[in-house]
Amino acid sequence: MSISRQNLTVIIVSFMSENVIHDCIRSIPKDIKIIIIDNSNDEFFKNKIEKKYNNVRCILSEKNIGMGAGNNYGLSEIDTDYGFVLNPDVVLRNDTIDEIIFASKQIDTFSVISPIMEEENYPNYKMYKLDNSINKKEKPFKVESVDGFAMLLNLSRLKKLENFKDEFFDENIFLYLENDDLCKRIIEHGESIYVVPKSKIKHLGAKAVDEKYEYEIELSRNWHWVWSKFYFHEKHYGYLNAFFKVCPIFISATFKMFLYFFINKRKKTIYLYRILGFLNAVVGKKSFYRPKINN
Repeated sequence: MSISRQNLTVIIVSFMSENVIHDCIRSIPKDIKIIIIDNSNDEFFKNKIEKKYNNVRCILSEKNIGMGAGNNYGLSEIDTDYGFVLNPDVVLRNDTIDEIIFASKQIDTFSVISPIMEEENYPNYKMYKLDNSINKKEKPFKVESVDGFAMLLNLSRLKKLENFKDEFFDENIFLYLENDDLCKRIIEHGESIYVVPKSKIKHLGAKAVDEKYEYEIELSRNWHWVWSKFYFHEKHYGYLNAFFKVCPIFISATFKMFLYFFINKRKKTIYLYRILGFLNAVVGKKSFYRPKINN
């Protein structure tokens, strides 16, 4: 069965995201169903969103379960064959969905298909290798992975693959690289991931959470960026590979923490959180850190 607006549901995982999520929702055609998994557990936000938009259902997650688990939660609640995972700070063009639908009919099979960033200098995909024969302005092209802020999953196909029936994203990963892990496992199953160059999106980048929580979110990002990088490499390539791959980040962060120790408390603390993310990953601790934010 092909993609259609009636056979597609958008999944948005939010956390203190009201400052940007309305632009995201308004950019999605009104005849497409949307499920929001709100990690803020904000009843007022849920009621406001559902009252404002007829095509939106908001589910409170009770606690902050992160991006991967939040996406899984949303995908488990839909009854369509396709799920379009979006970050709340992504805005679609008027024809973004229609271009994906049209492109999908030109492709034999796919497990993931993605729009492309308007900003060409910041591609939201990774190629297998440099291939000058690919026309990146016209036809859909295969890639190794796509960024998790905008990826459409062919659920009916993925559910037929081993280890994808009940869980798509690795829920051990709270933040960062959950999309790389998913794409790697998809490729290892011999499946295809495509980017549609005529389907454009705008991504604000690190703006999904209200700016008044910027500092605490920045600490969380730095902790999880290093932890997730270690976990990803350990999972797929082994402990030693992970250690030597991520150790330079630890060394650099340690140097910079001492450099800023007396002259910039903010930067000192950010690099300290990178160190803590690394040390917790090295000793095998779970991704436990959560932003300290009060509603």
